[in-house]
Amino acid sequence: MVRKSTLIALVASCGIIGIGSAQAAGDAAAGKVKAAMCFACHGDKGQGFAPNPALAGKSEADQVKALKDYKSGARPNPLMSGMAATLSDQDMENVAAYFASQK
Repeated sequence: MVRKSTLIALVASCGIIGIGSAQAAGDAAAGKVKAAMCFACHGDKGQGFAPNPALAGKSEADQVKALKDYKSGARPNPLMSGMAATLSDQDMENVAAYFASQK
């Protein structure tokens, strides 16, 4: 039988080391700088230019997933795969935070 104090300590430590806690959101200000390479096709506020989709206001998680899929090749697109290849995981979080914060 696990003692209550042991269980509480375990749960608390999981939160401290990040197990089971939500992933930190990206930094929109840093994302705006990194997203400059996206502006030609998606607009400086993510409004999109046909045929390129608008990114403004779209879920940060969905945008990160798409970027990771482009980078891994799971979602083939030569242009986007090349762009995503230059981004670290943190860059992806930041870029997604920037576009998600736009109206």
